[in-house]
Amino acid sequence: MGTVVVVGAQWGDEGKGKVVDYLAAHFDIIARYQGGHNAGHTVIVDGRKFVLQLVPSGVLRPGKWAVIGSGVVLDPAALLDELKTLEAAGVSPQGRFFISNRCHLIFPYHRELERAAEAALGPQKIGTTARGIGPTYEDKMGRRGLRACDLLDPQRFQEKLRHVLKHKSALARALYGKPDLDSARVLELYQGYAERLRPYIVDVARLLAEARSAGKRILCEGAQGTMLDVDHGTYPFVTSSNATAGGACAGLGLPPTAVTAVLGVTKAYATRVGSGPFAAEISGPQADTLRERGNEYGAVTGRPRRCGWLDLVTLRYSALVNGISSFIMTKLDVLDHLAEIPVCVGYRYKGTPVEEMPAEAEVLEQIEPVYDTRPGWQSATRGFTDYNQLPQRARDYLGFVADQVEVEIGMISTGPQREETLLPPNSRLADLLKG
Repeated sequence: MGTVVVVGAQWGDEGKGKVVDYLAAHFDIIARYQGGHNAGHTVIVDGRKFVLQLVPSGVLRPGKWAVIGSGVVLDPAALLDELKTLEAAGVSPQGRFFISNRCHLIFPYHRELERAAEAALGPQKIGTTARGIGPTYEDKMGRRGLRACDLLDPQRFQEKLRHVLKHKSALARALYGKPDLDSARVLELYQGYAERLRPYIVDVARLLAEARSAGKRILCEGAQGTMLDVDHGTYPFVTSSNATAGGACAGLGLPPTAVTAVLGVTKAYATRVGSGPFAAEISGPQADTLRERGNEYGAVTGRPRRCGWLDLVTLRYSALVNGISSFIMTKLDVLDHLAEIPVCVGYRYKGTPVEEMPAEAEVLEQIEPVYDTRPGWQSATRGFTDYNQLPQRARDYLGFVADQVEVEIGMISTGPQREETLLPPNSRLADLLKG
């Protein structure tokens, strides 16, 4: 089985947390490769709800290793709170949780500057969670970031932090009229974090290389989704990192030849949080019903998600840029009530069919979706674990999507519980998990 990457095939919030938790039973190591604590993975195990922001979902499986790679930006306070919550719930990370020494750190000034920058944009704001993710990636690319390895040398950390804080205070004064940052307070906080995080900080690239040599199986998970990837998404309404499958290699120190399969997670419909183009978006009572039936509210922020019909143009594009070998469809049961199910099968721009995913957000905002309406099944599928239990029209819907995107739907989630999952007969994904 080797190394498998799980990606969001839409705009994030596809249910990757539940999917990774389910798949983790077949892997030894679950490794997070990008993003920060602005995205939450909700996992329900034996009726207990866990919302994970940084720690990979596989930590809920006894004996599995959970790894945070260098592509992640790390808020030490958020991570320590998450570890404390897990330990209180009886989930101990000791001896099986590791952080890359090359992870870039989020500081209070990142959050403050992000809030100020978003406010300055007014109606053109991106819709970020203001958790400092973007500014931390900016510092990373600007070669002025501080990393987990810096925490391990108190004197060097103090020198680097004071230099950066001087720069950030000048920036905050000049651009936003903010007062100077309290360097003593920040230093005290992060020196405390350093001692608590020290046992977890390792060279993750080496750790994974040694694990692969020993025959260990690795499951790589990202945050957000393909259409929020900084290079391939609906720029500039994107996240600040590579959420696509290629980000797994850079964010974990894995060679591209290590990856044996890519799995794309998609809902049976679509959602998006924040600003930006969303071609198949709907509004009114239909959107409200999808939102309530699917509980479409941010796991971390509680923000209501924008809702729309399944967009096959997006899924084809996601398959293209990720090399997806199998799709995993979640929340099929949310559509159980519908007599008819519109599916976006194409785009038109100013009356002309569009043959490829437009790069410009301005064009995407004016896209006219082309719909094919499929018959609904109007019967319950919640909790089904056998493909043959599904109504014929539900199977027809799944078959239609697979034929249109030319990638199998290798697994279906019929509810939030771990066991509410099924694999179709002859699924290549099922064969992969057996390998």
